[in-house]
Order: sequence, then C-alpha cells, then structure tokens
Amino acid sequence: MDPTAPSSPLVWREDGLPQSSLYGDVYFSSVDGLAETRAVFLRGCGLPERFGERRDIVVGELGFGSGLNIAALLDLWRREKPLHGHLGGRLHIFSIEAHPLERDEAARILAHWPELGEAAQVLLDHWPDRARGFHRIDLPGFDAVLDLAVMDVVEALEAWDGAADAWFLDGFSPALNPAMWRDEVLAAVAARSAPGARAATFTVAGAVRRGLQAAGFTIAKRPGFGRKRERLEAWLPARGDINEQALVPRPESLAIIGAGIAGAALARAARAEGLSVVVVDDPAGVAASGNPTGLVTPALDAGGGPRAALYAQALARATALYAATSDAVIAREVLQLASAERDAARFAAVARQDMFPPGAMTPLAPEETQARLGAAIPALAMTPAMVVAPPTIRAAWTGPIVAARVDRIERDEGGWRLLDAAGGLIARADRVALAGGAASVALAPALPLRPVRGQASWTTGGSTVPAAFGGYAIPTRDGVLFGATHDRDDTAVDVRPEDHVRNLATLAKRLPSLAKQLEGATFEGRAAVRATVPDHLPLAGARADGLLILAGLGSRGLCLAPLLAEHLVAVMLGTPSPLPRQLSHLVDPGRFDSPGPAIGV
Repeated sequence: MDPTAPSSPLVWREDGLPQSSLYGDVYFSSVDGLAETRAVFLRGCGLPERFGERRDIVVGELGFGSGLNIAALLDLWRREKPLHGHLGGRLHIFSIEAHPLERDEAARILAHWPELGEAAQVLLDHWPDRARGFHRIDLPGFDAVLDLAVMDVVEALEAWDGAADAWFLDGFSPALNPAMWRDEVLAAVAARSAPGARAATFTVAGAVRRGLQAAGFTIAKRPGFGRKRERLEAWLPARGDINEQALVPRPESLAIIGAGIAGAALARAARAEGLSVVVVDDPAGVAASGNPTGLVTPALDAGGGPRAALYAQALARATALYAATSDAVIAREVLQLASAERDAARFAAVARQDMFPPGAMTPLAPEETQARLGAAIPALAMTPAMVVAPPTIRAAWTGPIVAARVDRIERDEGGWRLLDAAGGLIARADRVALAGGAASVALAPALPLRPVRGQASWTTGGSTVPAAFGGYAIPTRDGVLFGATHDRDDTAVDVRPEDHVRNLATLAKRLPSLAKQLEGATFEGRAAVRATVPDHLPLAGARADGLLILAGLGSRGLCLAPLLAEHLVAVMLGTPSPLPRQLSHLVDPGRFDSPGPAIGV
C-alpha cells in the first residue's frame, strides 16, 4: 500500500453522503443508492432472468466500494435463484477494489438500507482485510462465494481466470477516475467474459461507449436513474445456439484418495460446490497431518514475490476456515524465532509487505521475546498464524471414510473406478483426486514426490507460547508438542525413543527453559511421512488425463491445503479459481515435464 495515501479512502460530507477522499466522487446516488443499483446493474444485466441459464453463474464487478451492489445481488439471488435438478444454483462473484474500506465504514453505509438485512450482514460478518491480493470470502446461507481482488484493476483482470456472465462497471466517475475506464480496462473485461455476457454502468460518457465497442460489446443507452438522464447496457455476442457448458457435463461426484488434511480440505471444498464426495483411505496408512496439534504458518520470504504471495493468501484462507470450525483452534499468534544474524532485517522486510494485513507481522526485539517466551532472541510475531487440532478439522471436514487400499484407478466412459488388489470395485466417481501425500506415487509414479519422515514428541503438563525455529514448540490441549525430525527417504512410521532425544536436544538449543521444564517427562510420539517436491512448491492441478493432484505440501499442509483444495475443485468444475493466474501456474503439476502414461481408459 502507498504509505502517503490517506488512512481511509472515504470522508463523510455534511449532507451525510460518503465521498471518496481520493477521487472526490460519492459512493452512491443521493436519490437512493439501492434503487440505483437495482435499476442500473441488476436489471441492466438482465437479472434475475439470466440466473436460470446455467448452474454456475459468474458476476464480475469493477469497484467493490461499500459492497452495496453485491449485497443487492445476494438479496436478489437468494429470492430468485432457480433449481437445477435436485441442486440449487451457485453464484460466483468477482470484484475489484484498489482502496478497500474498513468494515465499520461499510456498515455505516449499508445501514441506509435495512431491507438488505441478511445479505448486507453476511458481507459485514466476513468483511475482508486490506491485504493486497485475492481474498476468497464465504457467504454462508446464500449458495455464493466472493473473490475480492485488492489491487489495480488491470492487474486484477489479468490475474483472474474466470469468465463473467455479467459485469457491474461501477468505478467512480470517468471524469474523476479516468484510469478505471480506459480502453485497456474495458478490453480486459471483454477478455474475461463468457459468450453472451452483459455489462451495465451508470455512465454514458463517450470514451466509455467507444471503449466498450472497441472491445467487442454492442451498446445501448437506456433511461437513467435519478438525476442521470441515461445509463448504458452492453452485451457480447453469443456463440450460436449451442450451450457450450451442456457439451461437457458438469461433474457431480468426486472420489478422494487420502484422508489427511489435503483430502479433508478437498472434501469440504467439493461439498461446498454441491458435489457428492467419497473419501477412501488406506487403513494401514498414517496421515502426515494426524498430530494432536499442528502449526498454521506461512513460508516467509523477505523478497516478496509469487511464492510469498501464495503462502500469504493461503494463510488468510486457512485461518478463516479453521476459525469457523468448532473447537479447531488451540492458540493464536506464533513467534518465528531468528536463527541467524540477518533474520532481524528479514523480519522487518516481511513486516512491511502489503500482502499481509497491516500489523499482522511484528518484529520483536530480544527483550520482548524474553518477556513472552523466556528466550532473548529476535523474533517475528505472526498474529494471524495459529495452532490447530488436525484431528478435529479432519473429522469436521472429511465425512464418512471408506477404509480400503486403492491398488489402481481406471477411467472408462462412465467416469473413474477405484479398484483393490483383487480387482474389486471400491468406488466409482466422475472425477478422482490423489491427496494421499507421499503414498500418491504408488498410483501416479511420475509425480516428483520425495518422502521425508518426521517424528513429533509430546507430553502432558507444561505450557508454551507457540514458537517456530527450524523446529517448533506448541501447546496441546493439555501439554506441549515439539519436534520434528526431518529424515529424507525414510518411510518407516515406527515411533523411535532416540528421536524423542533428538527433538528434546533441538528444543534445548533454542528454548532451554522449556526443555528444562520437560526434563524427566514421559513422551508420546507419532511418526509420519511428508511429501516434498524438488522446487519446494506444492502440486495442485489436473494432469492431461484428467487425474486431479493435491500433494507435495511438505510441512505446510495445514496452511496450504484449504486454499489449494478450492483451487483444485474450481479447475475440475471450470469455475473461477481463488488463485491468481500466476499462482495457479506456480503450483500446476504440469510444470514438471514428464507426466507419465495416461491412466487406462
């Protein structure tokens, strides 16, 4: 964010209207903002009549502002959405806002229209922070999801991978904010539109009309609202009479192999999109995410860049979902301890990054860490980070599990079949996802996964502030968990007394007072095998043969899995991904050039 920009992009005029402090324009009509929204944007885009055209409806917006247009859209959607077979529709919203409002500012604006009721409240209850990037926002009770891009409009449009059926063009006045209406922007809107898409706006400025026409839209002036004599509607040509979505049936079922955090996150994301889910897990397997508690922390990068952005977005999504899961969160805020002299400067650089909310990352001087943790070490206080209970999350998200070892998977005209070693049918589904960590290579040998064994140790009694330092020490519900070992190419999952000794020795180097507190304790433990990838980035995408992959999450599975699962489900359904394109490419399994043979048809 620009440090010279006003702390809020909004000021209140004497007449009670909110006005942009950056552009000098009002946020809504002085006549009636809600009535204007309904007349200009909803009716201008042919809503609700067009809701019935397909199950997944995508609406894009330039200028999120107070959320008024989206609240009105949600209110209309819930009242008018059609049924598609036994399922209702699903609304996918994409909006762009370079200068987001604080929640309280939006609440003051939306309070003008109490008739929006629950539609306004659901937005306020899930109001996004000001971190730069994409924000996925749940809208429970509305069969809808919002992806908000906090960034420049052209950058956001280029990053989004969706295709909108309708566009609300609601930037500030072209005379006051011409950058929002330049030809480059309108061409990008057209490029991110579905065939037959509609667009609507309050302005009939000549530059806007010409820009839309140059982008391929047909335009028409309509009677305006309030003091505006005219408004504009625009539409793209449809591609003949063929409903392209009908040519490729929407998958209705997903089989997930693996019931760790990756499989659980996939099951949650798939069910949210109305899919029937079956989770199959090897009863002899050991999920890497099965410890009593686990850390939800990002991989930090002082230089910023795409990898850092991936982890920042994943952290925000994961912590929001865990906070909404009953009894899942054990502790909030984690201290990342310095391990080298240069780390203090690295922490300061991370704290300045706008991909995290303001104040989310705070460098601590040694005396501050001493007061919190009993160790005089420079640290970074990561306020959004968490300690969670993976067994609680998996139980809440996974649903029933079929206990079976999948020996092979085959594809036929009816979809995919999961077979056991005797050739018996375990399950059948339209699509299959591998989410079994290092064990996934048994079914897809070409995956570039390397096993790493890790053993964690824990005991009852004692307490600690959550801390990470190469190893980690975190609270459980009744004690402390610490570790973990890191042994490449070791796939055994026996619990080893000598590894408890190794874990305690690592703890003693960084947190000697805690190690002393735990001396003489009896330790329980658990060993599991993580899957890592040569470039230290996860695999989340579809192979050329249609097999879905969510693997290679390493030690960051609790941070990465929820967001990447939603991305993978979007890839499967052809709906907008929560990931910007650059980050989608970063995790695409196709970045490795040896895809292996297609699975049998």
